[in-house]
Amino acid sequence: MSTKGTALITGASTGIGAVYADRLAKRGYDLILVARNLQRLQEVAGRLSSTGVTIETLQADLTDKQDLAKVEKRLAEDSAITTLVNNAGMAVAGSMLNGDMDKYEQMIVLNVIAPTRLAKAAAVAFSARKAGTIINVGSVTAFIPERFNAVYSGSKAFILNLTQSLRAELEPHGVTVQAVLPGAARTEIWERAGHDINALPPEMVMEVDEMVDAAVAGLDLGEAVTIPALPEIVQWNALQAARLAMGPYLSLKSSAQRYKA
Repeated sequence: MSTKGTALITGASTGIGAVYADRLAKRGYDLILVARNLQRLQEVAGRLSSTGVTIETLQADLTDKQDLAKVEKRLAEDSAITTLVNNAGMAVAGSMLNGDMDKYEQMIVLNVIAPTRLAKAAAVAFSARKAGTIINVGSVTAFIPERFNAVYSGSKAFILNLTQSLRAELEPHGVTVQAVLPGAARTEIWERAGHDINALPPEMVMEVDEMVDAAVAGLDLGEAVTIPALPEIVQWNALQAARLAMGPYLSLKSSAQRYKA
């Protein structure tokens, strides 16, 4: 077993998850790679075989309750696991007015319910051992819902809130929690959702290797939230400060004066 333990990565067959697998393997983590497509998982494992770490592929569709429960059980019972990368997700094209609600529901299961259940399983196991890392991959659409599909951006806002709350809860137990919020990254999620990423201005699209490298660097820096493209951290700090400044005024016995005119 690796001295760094094992990283379980969801959505590991391609894109962000596959690059996380490469970077963590090179850091000496053993890997459990989780995705629906077993052939692609095995291809990733094959490419990483030269790293010398132990790599296991675990085929699972996280929108399927039984498959999700299988991964939860592994997180709960395998004491070698020290890191969870909650990366699996999907996007659906269309607005609320013309979108397919069945596809939206599937997206909510994969983007919200699955990572929540996996984070819960990891949180319980890691806090008992007083060590571990949970990385939740979200999206900058959490900040700009007016510009994107309501359900997709809503699911990513959930990931941000989940991470911030979990970090505060688990920090006293020695567990690190990080949210990674990419902008447009060159992955297959766009094509699957029916979008052409090449239609975006080139200056908006980050290569996935650079995105994951930034995310890992953010983890090393101790960031609670890593936004790979954000030029100045002071912008994030200002947003946090403004949010926290409202805290004492969000729940009072009297309504605001503007509502009493």
